[in-house]
Amino acid sequence: MQVILQKGKGRRVENGHPWVYGNEIDKIEGNPQTGDIVEVYNFRNEFIGKGYINQLSQITVRLLTRDKSENIDKSFFRERLLTCKTYRTTLNYIENYRLVFGEADFLPALVIDKFNDVYVIQTLSAGMDRWKKIITEILMEDFGASGVYERNDVPVRKLEGLEEIKGFLSPVTATQFVINEKGVNFFLDIENGQKTGFFLDQKENRMAIQQIVKDKTVLDCFTYTGSFALFAAYYGAKHVTALDISADAIALANKNIGLNDFTNITTICENAFDVLPVWAKEGKQFDVVILDPPAFTKNRKGIENAVKGYKEINLRGIKLVKPGGFLVTYSCSHFMDVNLFYDTIASAATDAKRTVREVQFLTQSKDHPIVWGVEETNYLKGLVLQIL
Repeated sequence: MQVILQKGKGRRVENGHPWVYGNEIDKIEGNPQTGDIVEVYNFRNEFIGKGYINQLSQITVRLLTRDKSENIDKSFFRERLLTCKTYRTTLNYIENYRLVFGEADFLPALVIDKFNDVYVIQTLSAGMDRWKKIITEILMEDFGASGVYERNDVPVRKLEGLEEIKGFLSPVTATQFVINEKGVNFFLDIENGQKTGFFLDQKENRMAIQQIVKDKTVLDCFTYTGSFALFAAYYGAKHVTALDISADAIALANKNIGLNDFTNITTICENAFDVLPVWAKEGKQFDVVILDPPAFTKNRKGIENAVKGYKEINLRGIKLVKPGGFLVTYSCSHFMDVNLFYDTIASAATDAKRTVREVQFLTQSKDHPIVWGVEETNYLKGLVLQIL
């Protein structure tokens, strides 16, 4: 079964991107069904790659290999997963890390996170969903998994004609347990936590605050599990204020605070957009302000409103930083590219009438690798800035 691309289309795919869109296709031969493996050719009939097809999706083909002779079977997935593990262990990821980061690991629409010896997986396309039982077998047989849990309760699956679902793909084990990250304990609920239960992409960034928080007052906005607040306390902050609009998130942060016996963290259930302006009018300031908001847009159409949101929250945050203190700020939307991110923060600083000195640029943890030419793999951007 073959997919032939239109003349003038497919250069992006030939240069390494794994997605073939429906409007790039000239014809499909062989009547493939959803999830079937097809070969993709350019208009000159030159082989590009093999992948799975879904004609119900805008992304009609997702490539798995550029090797025409490579069979897509259990051995293929075992080899790919072992390659993923080798990359992580080389970089000293041993306990809790992202084993597979979709397109960045050449396994499109597959996410696998490892927590202790439990693996949480997401199969976000119809083609990859076909293989989840095989992937579970490999994790149990070759990776020593005590359990494999699917968190496929995500709306993006509807675009693929799939249902939202979650539950064990392996024999049932605990869904709630404690992990330890660099000396800090976290309670995990892989059944009900956001995404796979924990944000592993900020692992290195949580450690990056070590030098700037000791003996300082810290504000952590959008705290969720309290991860940045907990590391600030762990690294010797004088006092930490952890803020989140969600009562469930604050309850989880409080649980994590208790796990670590920290007594210098105060949690507040409020909307950062509402409370930060009030604090600014009151003259309240902190030595360090951390802003880790959710993605304000999931698509390119929403970028203008997202920029407004990022600018506003950074303006509010900058106003609360003591002169000579630090702002640690993030965007987790790949639609907010690096230049736009910088421009937005600069605009906020100008409006706040504050001078900024860049200390460090931050990005996602190395277990979330970035593949050049596949822009979707590059999403998390962060800055440590001194506010003068």
